[in-house]
Amino acid sequence: MSLLSPAYWFLGYLLGSLPFALWITRLVKGIDVRDGGSGHVTTTNTIRQAGWMAGAAVFVLDFGKGFLAVWLALHAGLPAWSVGLTGALAVAGHCWPVFAQFRGGMGLATMGGGLAVVSPLGFLVALGTLIALVLIVRHSARASVFTGLAVPVVFWLVGLRGTELWIAAACGLVIAVRFTIDWNRKYRELWLDREKKL
Repeated sequence: MSLLSPAYWFLGYLLGSLPFALWITRLVKGIDVRDGGSGHVTTTNTIRQAGWMAGAAVFVLDFGKGFLAVWLALHAGLPAWSVGLTGALAVAGHCWPVFAQFRGGMGLATMGGGLAVVSPLGFLVALGTLIALVLIVRHSARASVFTGLAVPVVFWLVGLRGTELWIAAACGLVIAVRFTIDWNRKYRELWLDREKKL
């Protein structure tokens, strides 16, 4: 194992822990994004509470966290499995951020950023898998659990078997675990995850 690996794992977690949705929503609206909507520090919850522009900024920044963490690990010459672990820790940081009392987001954008560094095609395949499963399952959280588990298999089948496969496997496991928290959430709309009125 490279002696540099643990430093980049730690850096990946710290980058992931930057809670941009929390900060931007507080800046724009003066509220804690976790106090409404889904209760998560996510792009969609930011859109609900602070509008589309704020949500777009959060998406770009959350995507960038994963991108930067993996880019740094790649350029440090870490082995593929270690790059994958760095990406997974960035996703874990986003989900359980040390800078936000471990109450964070869901990690999809951060995983997407990590994949995009290594393989833009892999990013598109993963996104396509998520969209297809959301349309089939018609439940965003459950579809995301299945996506986290399915993407490494899909990558293998389509011949994406390099560093992107390590990222998909490591990050996908974190995603699958994280989304189980919303397994029983009731949805009125496929992506805005608003609970149905009973």
